Amino acid sequence: MTPRYIKQILFGSLAVVFLVTSMKYGFGEAWLSQYTYALAPAADVMQPASPAPNSAKPQVVQQPDTALPPKPQPLSKRVVEYHINVSLRDDGQHLDGAQDVTWTNPGKKTVSELYFHLYPNAFQSPKTTFMTESHGMLRKDKATPNSRSHIKLLALQTLEGESLLPRLQYTQPDDGNPSDYTLARLRLPEPVPPGKSVTLRMSYEVKLPEVFARMGYSGDFIMAGQWFPKLAVYETQGTRGRTSEGWNVHQYHGNSEFYSDFGIYSVRIQVPETYTVAATGFQTKPIVQQDGTKIFQFYAEDVHDFAWAASPNFIYEEVAFSDKGIPGVRIKLYLDPAHAELKDRYMHAAKSALANYSRWYGTYPYNTLSVVVPPKGAAGAGGMEYPTLITAFAAENSDPGYELERTVVHEIGHQFWYGMVASNEFEEAWLDEGFTSYAEDKVMEAAYGITSNLRLEASYMTHPAPLKQPSWAYGNHLQYAENVYMRAKLVLVDIENKVGEKMMNRIMRTYFQKYKFKHPATVDFQRVVEQVTKADWTEYFNQFVYSNRMADFSVDAIEVKSIEREEGQLYESTVLIKKNGGTSGPIPILFKFIDGSTITKEWAGDESHIQYTEVTTVPLEWVMVDPDHTNVLDNKLINNFMLAELPGETRTRWNVGVSKFIQGVLSMFGW
Repeated sequence: MTPRYIKQILFGSLAVVFLVTSMKYGFGEAWLSQYTYALAPAADVMQPASPAPNSAKPQVVQQPDTALPPKPQPLSKRVVEYHINVSLRDDGQHLDGAQDVTWTNPGKKTVSELYFHLYPNAFQSPKTTFMTESHGMLRKDKATPNSRSHIKLLALQTLEGESLLPRLQYTQPDDGNPSDYTLARLRLPEPVPPGKSVTLRMSYEVKLPEVFARMGYSGDFIMAGQWFPKLAVYETQGTRGRTSEGWNVHQYHGNSEFYSDFGIYSVRIQVPETYTVAATGFQTKPIVQQDGTKIFQFYAEDVHDFAWAASPNFIYEEVAFSDKGIPGVRIKLYLDPAHAELKDRYMHAAKSALANYSRWYGTYPYNTLSVVVPPKGAAGAGGMEYPTLITAFAAENSDPGYELERTVVHEIGHQFWYGMVASNEFEEAWLDEGFTSYAEDKVMEAAYGITSNLRLEASYMTHPAPLKQPSWAYGNHLQYAENVYMRAKLVLVDIENKVGEKMMNRIMRTYFQKYKFKHPATVDFQRVVEQVTKADWTEYFNQFVYSNRMADFSVDAIEVKSIEREEGQLYESTVLIKKNGGTSGPIPILFKFIDGSTITKEWAGDESHIQYTEVTTVPLEWVMVDPDHTNVLDNKLINNFMLAELPGETRTRWNVGVSKFIQGVLSMFGW
């Protein structure tokens, strides 16, 4: 048996060890939960407390918040303004809504039509675009026979009472699917000049699905996300590189999330009297109880969405928190009783996230942050972000590991990389999910000492794709998640490795400060990177952002010859190193000889390959590319190492040593 076959057996064995380790920690499903796992510390570091009994009752009475005085200057353009009344029916499955919505034309052209997102219609039938693309699944969440929903417009009129429903048309600009009703175009009776406004009056019925894909009911728990007719974004010239202004409109797709304009929300929510409500913004009036119901009034400004949750079982806790970049915020927990005893962990995670993000990037300007813990069975509502409100994982497990903290930290990260820096999640999801995943890792390390296994995460990049592309252009949800969460994070880590942590902090803070309350694009981030580093990053972005490149380097061939010289026997080693992906040099290369000596080379990696020839007094034992694993974009580490072809007598001795090593590895599995 030649050393080449021994090498194959050796790497096969190591691959088995790698696979078993991977399966043990569940890395194969890392992105299914909207974040990437890290190896947890020993179990005795943090032992969760026992769950509270289901009979636990709220310990703190929810009171109206102290409203902040009006800001002297709005933080955003406030293109939209919603005044909404919504009631939850006694059946817990229907919403009755009425709203006045005002849109102000932010452009320089007269606009004659509006577009509305009607997201609940995504689950109207198996033929919608969302359902056909997702096959009724999102992450680990599956649609049930009761996961049908709709939003029915009952009235749409001007303030003068003119009905506009006959003017409404459903449109499917992305795929032409006639069974999709998630986007509607309204031709206005009178066009809206630049800087002027139009107000429409609407009423509607929403049938909630059994919890699926971020919204719905589960028993008596309600998650109202993307629940009302929501105006699309009218992009002005220059926004996200547009050469001319116009609407940015897309249907609701299986992979995509959302994109909306900033504005003001005043929302009155009526629920059965046993319910408690969590919502975007802050509560402006005392709770009113009448005729067996409770009425909550919430207000939010400079946000681009409004979500709420309700349950009669919430255990409500709150703390006041302030820190650098946090003038004062009330953190509110709406806990499922099964996690009542874990409140301190939720609070610590929320404080750690807010404190670090605000210190690193900029001020959290809102006076509330709500954390909702859905009950067991409502996992589809968990792990999601909305302005000033997030949902944690559902309380499926009474003894959760660090996924509890990681989920809270990740979703609060979205308050910055989605809530304030409001990128287009339809078309450039990596600017949201990738940035949040990168920032989340930073907080987990700072607050809990947990570092992600980047080598392992990179190895799961089996289908790299461009980061800047529509969410529905990815082949499936797995490829979408691999790229916009994981590969995007690795690209940011790689940039940090090249420029240093201090300069990377400047890049991220500059980007946040420049584009908060705006809608930036990938080109805007690239421009910030170039401005801060004073370097041209065009080639890098072309390879790793606009294209699907990884940075795979391999030891392709080794040949060792015994040569006779006057000074004695020498060995000539020829090594071929290949570049199989993008350029991400310089790449270190380690040569190890049988006497233990080493030589390190550094290759710029600009060419497709490079060949090294070394003449030494002892044979070459092996060669390894990137021995310290600094190249985080290398997703094929198995080709980084190769044993040398040893000549003559040395080869025989090596065969015996390798055989004993392989026997040792195999004995661990009892083979």
